[in-house]
Amino acid sequence: MNPPAAAPAFLSDIGWAQAQILPLAGDASFRRYFRILDHDRSAILMDAPPPHEDPRPFIDIARWLTGKGFAAPEILGENLDHGLVLLQDFGDARMRETVDAAPESELRLYEAAVDLLVRLHAHEAAPVRPYSDAEYHREAALLTEWYCPAVGIEADVAGYRAAWEQVLAPVRDATPVTVLRDYHAENIMLIEGSETLGLLDFQDALAGHPAYDLVSLLQDARRDVPADLETAMLDRYRRITGADDAFDIAYHVLGAQRNAKIVGIFTRLWQRDGKQRYPTLCPRVWRYLNRDLAHPALKPVAAWFEANIPARLRGDPMELSGK
Repeated sequence: MNPPAAAPAFLSDIGWAQAQILPLAGDASFRRYFRILDHDRSAILMDAPPPHEDPRPFIDIARWLTGKGFAAPEILGENLDHGLVLLQDFGDARMRETVDAAPESELRLYEAAVDLLVRLHAHEAAPVRPYSDAEYHREAALLTEWYCPAVGIEADVAGYRAAWEQVLAPVRDATPVTVLRDYHAENIMLIEGSETLGLLDFQDALAGHPAYDLVSLLQDARRDVPADLETAMLDRYRRITGADDAFDIAYHVLGAQRNAKIVGIFTRLWQRDGKQRYPTLCPRVWRYLNRDLAHPALKPVAAWFEANIPARLRGDPMELSGK
């Protein structure tokens, strides 16, 4: 976590010449983050190195969100040649740790997170590309590309795609909204110790179905969300927005699609990138996925899973592979 070589000059150019550069964290991509301290002010430096990363989508969506009244980080400076962006510092209070430390806050914070989506979905979608059928299929296929070989399964790939094709219709019908795609408790900040929710990690935003970010929030790959809380929050969203039964179907279809994708991505992060934390999260994701597959609308996909991936092979791919 050494600072990028171009960081001191970049910071000097935008008025932070004497600042300290302290490592914060990386994530599942090539991006890294540093806290910048200069006397009584602080900021966050995003290192999104080209050609692996392009910070422009993050910058564009951040400005779109703030323009609509949402708390995304203000862009304090940017150097696109080096992939450096200086961001407003939202502090250290993530929703994840806040809820874990104070379980009594869980209900009201999840209500606030759902209500934020209600407000977001009241706006016309941001100027981003659509969440297409091709994208849904590409993402779902990550399971057969990475997870199945890792646990010794020769899957019926053509049958898998055909099964998904049968269940995606409800997802196509809704008016598209801005889908942040990674809207969950580790990407939601409580700004400056308040309960104002700040948004992070939205650079992959697409225009898609409003149920997607609810799935991301309520079927969180990184923390257990109780089934009764998931049900209550889904009911809350539907009550406020007037969403009908087709929304409920789309929620479970997208739940299954997203969780299949995540199982594949987490396996890839282990096998390709050497990140051994991620396969240990897969059993939780499988529990969500199994729950979604029980919905009647997922019958073709559930039948494929039953035929191709037995229950005993739905878990931690590193453990199941014996590696």
